[in-house]
Amino acid sequence: MSKCLDYTAITLVIIGAVNWGLIGFFKLDLVNLIFGDLTWISRLIYALVGLSGLYLLSLYGRVTSIGEK
Repeated sequence: MSKCLDYTAITLVIIGAVNWGLIGFFKLDLVNLIFGDLTWISRLIYALVGLSGLYLLSLYGRVTSIGEK
């Protein structure tokens, strides 16, 4: 279960990073373009990306403990 959550979180963070790159380079907010300006679904996507980033902070502790075994 944890592995599935890890991959889901990584995928969401990558989507968020690509979106921020598009905003930075081209002033193109892809989530806004697809789902509209702060509709409930775009807000949900932004929230899930943010929560995924916070969840992946725990990756630092898990990577270190794996390397020590």
